[in-house]
Amino acid sequence: MEWYAAGGFLLGTVIILMALSVPVAFAFLLTNVIGVLVFIGPYGGMEQLVANATDSITSFTLVSVPLFILMGELFFHTGIATRVFDVLDKLLGAVAGRLSYLTIAGGTLFAALSGSSMANTALLGSTLLPEMVNRGYKKHVSMGPIIATGGLAILIPPSALGVLLASLARINVGQLLLAGIVPALLLASMYVTVVFISVRIDKESAPQYASDRVSIATMLWLIVTNLLPMGIVIFLVIGFIILGIATPTESAAFGVLGVGIVSSMFRALTWKALQKSLKGTAEVSGMIFLVILGSTTFSQLLALSGASGGLINWVTTLRVSPHLILAAMVVIILFLGMLMESVSIMMLTVPIFFPLAKSLGFDLIWFGTLMLISLEVGLGTPPFGLGLFVLLGVAPRGTTLVEVSKAVIPYVMCTAALIVALMFFPGLTRLLG
Repeated sequence: MEWYAAGGFLLGTVIILMALSVPVAFAFLLTNVIGVLVFIGPYGGMEQLVANATDSITSFTLVSVPLFILMGELFFHTGIATRVFDVLDKLLGAVAGRLSYLTIAGGTLFAALSGSSMANTALLGSTLLPEMVNRGYKKHVSMGPIIATGGLAILIPPSALGVLLASLARINVGQLLLAGIVPALLLASMYVTVVFISVRIDKESAPQYASDRVSIATMLWLIVTNLLPMGIVIFLVIGFIILGIATPTESAAFGVLGVGIVSSMFRALTWKALQKSLKGTAEVSGMIFLVILGSTTFSQLLALSGASGGLINWVTTLRVSPHLILAAMVVIILFLGMLMESVSIMMLTVPIFFPLAKSLGFDLIWFGTLMLISLEVGLGTPPFGLGLFVLLGVAPRGTTLVEVSKAVIPYVMCTAALIVALMFFPGLTRLLG
């Protein structure tokens, strides 16, 4: 079978199964079984499939996945997140558009504690959106920052999606997690600029209202008792990786320990909160491990069938700039982001795009960061951006998908601008190691 026929057969089978509403992980697992029977045969093929699947998920590095998820679940269910937002709100005072700034600041902080874009978006939407609606904020300075900032959890450690991507692409997890920090902070700064300009141009977009004055002594007390403990937890995760004190897996364990200690200090670590956190961790972790199991074997099938090698040989013989091919890969991810969720996109593209990027001589950590940023755009692009639907679930009744999509456009443009900037300045992903 020619490489393009083999690749078309495998990819086509996955797409057909997903179109029939088969869950993503099971669609890949079933395709793997069919692929093994076609390209290897029933004798020995199934044993090899099981052996490869076992090897793909029995890695010490993957221990960080459930730990990072548990860290975010504890942060959410113990109510510490709400406490942090309350403190930030008091510290901002009477700044025009302060709830929009609070969304970006709090969402960036929560991204460094949760690892989940969906959890980040849901928290911001449920806690801040009702207040913004009551205060008369227009949609582009209320809903827009919530969806945009929610997506920062893809880039900022502990990013569960980042760990998943590194595992699927077989690149260094710690380096990929660190590579996303500077781009994420640049994005947050761009979002702040959008809000600042919006409020300056249209003062009615974020109406002023009276706020309680907080003394300097009170502000310092709030910072020391509420924000400083969270800063220590973030340092346990990110700082330990940067300083080389701990691996991502070890820093994840320190992060869980830190959130547990902080929630105990606040007397918020109840049995009910712990139960919900463990249940949520088990559900999400199980899904992620199934995804890794299915996708890793799928990439091996692509290689075995000759599809990956044939595509790479064909592309490398084209007389076009490698950066043009890179741009085409990014456009494909952006397009898929309008139709599919991030995990499905990764499972389809990682087995093909990463070997291709390596053959073209690109830094795979940099390329992985570009891919994560492109996936973040997909969270806010219609018609199927998951961030849009998460926000619709907590938005006032009568809010339409069109309204939410329009609100996020300026922030999506910021992310697109960052992608272009990283193509010209790849060193931005290596500033922290």
